[in-house]
Amino acid sequence: MSLSPPVDVQPPPQPPPQPRASNLRRWKNKLTSKEGWVGDYDFGWLCSPTLPFGPQKSRRMPPFYALDADLPLLLAIVCGFQHALAMLAGLITPPIIFSSALNLDPPLQAYMISSSLIACGILSLVQMSRINIWGNYYLGTGLITVVGTSFATLSTAFAIFDSLYANGTCPTITASDGTASRGPCPDAYGMLLGTSLICSFLEIFLSFVPVRILQRIFPPIVTGTVVVMIGASLIGSSGILNWGGGSNDCSSRPDTGIFRLCPTIFAPRPLPWGSPEFIGLGFLSFVSIILTEIFGSPFLKNASIIVGLVVGCIVAGAAGYIDGSSIKTAPGITFLWVHTFKIRVYPPAILPMLAVYISLAMEAIGDITASAEVSHVEIDGPEFDSRIQGGILSDGLGGFFSALFTVTPLSIFAQNNGVIAITRCANRTAGRICCGFIILFGILGKISGVFLAIPNPVLGGVTTFLFATVATSGIRVLSYIKWRRRERFILAAALSFGFGDLLVPTIFTHLFDGVKNPGTGLESFFSSITIVLSTPFLSAGIVAVLLNLILPLEVAEDNDRNPEPEEITREDSNVEAGESTAEEEKPTKRRY
Repeated sequence: MSLSPPVDVQPPPQPPPQPRASNLRRWKNKLTSKEGWVGDYDFGWLCSPTLPFGPQKSRRMPPFYALDADLPLLLAIVCGFQHALAMLAGLITPPIIFSSALNLDPPLQAYMISSSLIACGILSLVQMSRINIWGNYYLGTGLITVVGTSFATLSTAFAIFDSLYANGTCPTITASDGTASRGPCPDAYGMLLGTSLICSFLEIFLSFVPVRILQRIFPPIVTGTVVVMIGASLIGSSGILNWGGGSNDCSSRPDTGIFRLCPTIFAPRPLPWGSPEFIGLGFLSFVSIILTEIFGSPFLKNASIIVGLVVGCIVAGAAGYIDGSSIKTAPGITFLWVHTFKIRVYPPAILPMLAVYISLAMEAIGDITASAEVSHVEIDGPEFDSRIQGGILSDGLGGFFSALFTVTPLSIFAQNNGVIAITRCANRTAGRICCGFIILFGILGKISGVFLAIPNPVLGGVTTFLFATVATSGIRVLSYIKWRRRERFILAAALSFGFGDLLVPTIFTHLFDGVKNPGTGLESFFSSITIVLSTPFLSAGIVAVLLNLILPLEVAEDNDRNPEPEEITREDSNVEAGESTAEEEKPTKRRY
């Protein structure tokens, strides 16, 4: 009997593991393990207060989490909340200022805050995406580039509102004693939305212009000048006025009428504008920001604006300055389109709003560069150019959809770059969680009522600092310039118009008074020119762009026309860490 050799029976091939099952196992491990929740991140470092006058302990900085790294759940939630706190004050400020300038009723004001939060959360998700449209064209940056209501719109909107009140489109209420005050004008806000909606197509078009051409037209000498003037004009037109008691008609201290006291005579504790009590409240908020920067943990430093608001509100509430009616009237739950506005186009505002969208594109280029730098990705080459293109396109589409969401144009916020640098978390998961927090804050209508109840002096003390940081960002951009006679000349000429408008805002108001009986079209054109010239950052930006294009390069500059990229290091807050991380950080190159 012969035995046949054993047959090597191969098991049947197993099908590859299904991605869905693999994802389920990964999430199970993440939810049930300490590594999945905490990882190796040093939360003690993030939350430990700073003691500048004692011995400094050297502590190693936490690990850096890249865009798509596997992020521990607790860190994702904490960093997402940190991003939300960092941008919260900037998100609520513009709708509060818009609604106050138009004297809208509290329920409508609360809705404007909620709609701003919801729209910013939704459109930030789009901006963080990196969706390939076709070829090398993308939608979004693929970075933690959150968006918020643009401060650049405020100065232009004030000029537009002044024009609408002056020509009778918005009502002016005359009291029995002859004093005049501005009445509620929601239609003006609707005109601002409609005009911004059609003008958003300009930024959409600019997104398809090669990035190198945009950088040649809008170099740092232009963008820095514009950002400086935006911050400076907002301090004068809103921040410091609210610090004194209010930016409405009470700032002129009339002898009669409801605005003879700030914010009105119906407030819980009305006082004349500039009273020491108001100045003290604003100063308390301002000092709270400074003390947080000195003694606060890295987590609190990124939320110093919120700390200033909270401390100021606690003292103001104890002293009886807070009116809680806005909280009572605010709905528990709200969403977009609970209130609507008549969206119409105001022809004289078209030219100024086009200039605003150009400034938004300039601002986006600088902010995306900063975001890419702190996120440890390339800031030169085709991929970086596509991030800028996608960011500007998302900005333009954001301006279109934000108007449909009843929100003024949005732009990329630079505040979150500091959060990335300090927390060392550039992960988009944290960014998406941040968007979830922002949307939640907007849906909970009572939160908007709380924001609306913030007294003007507290808001002014905080926003004055916030607007000053905007101007500081512009100065930082200007610091990258190689200062020669040509650059000094351009900046001096631009600031002549910018600071002139800022200090004497009525200089161009009567420019066309000598034209008798102009037609409707010509009158609209005159109004457009007046609005542009009366807006500091627009007039300064136009002068800077024109002179940069027409002034020839000096002979000594020929060799510097295409300078070698400069090596700069990232701002990774090594002071807080107590040690250098040079072994981890490689210098990056910035192209200008």
